[in-house]
Amino acid sequence: MRNKFDQQLHLLDEQLTHMGELCEMAIAKATQALKDGSIEQAKIIIAEDEEIDQIEKDIERLCLKLLLQQQPVAKDLRRISAALKMITDMERIGDQTSDIAEIIISSKGVAATDEIHVIGTMASEVSKMVRNSVTAYVNRDLELAQSVMAADDEIDQYFEEDRDEMIDFIKEEKGENGKRIFDLIMVTKYLERIGDHATNIAEWVEFSITGVHKDSAIIHES
Repeated sequence: MRNKFDQQLHLLDEQLTHMGELCEMAIAKATQALKDGSIEQAKIIIAEDEEIDQIEKDIERLCLKLLLQQQPVAKDLRRISAALKMITDMERIGDQTSDIAEIIISSKGVAATDEIHVIGTMASEVSKMVRNSVTAYVNRDLELAQSVMAADDEIDQYFEEDRDEMIDFIKEEKGENGKRIFDLIMVTKYLERIGDHATNIAEWVEFSITGVHKDSAIIHES
């Protein structure tokens, strides 16, 4: 019985890893579409969000099956409960890459040529946070999970600096240029939110390992 349970837990790890990879790809594609001003690529990103939604449902079904059939306790229960929380944040990451794609479409594909290096840095960092948070779950790596939580402060600082700089641009620009800068502020806000979701994932990884969740009174015995 335990062997079958372990196999199902391994499948859970694989599906979570795949969902994390889909989120990473969505972030990368959204950044490239913004750089290129590609409406077609933006439409593809929105369509591909359905795959992230579908794997969320698949993982949810697997977790519920494990809870009902195996009735896990202690660490196993925390592991499955954390996975259910994590997929909600990953689904929101997919939604926010779609939101960025919507901005590209509504701006009629105007490329962010001057500002993309800043946004590209943010996108790269939040993508790394997503990857590390999922890896931390699979490898039961508390230190890696905590490094993701620490990285969120840097993402917040990026956003604040970018926002202030772009507000100055708006003051100097008029018409469509001002609107373009406002759109880019929204893009950086969505990236900042993705960083928040990656941090949430890492906090649930910490809970799955330690039994304590940072921002709640949840405490489970080992």
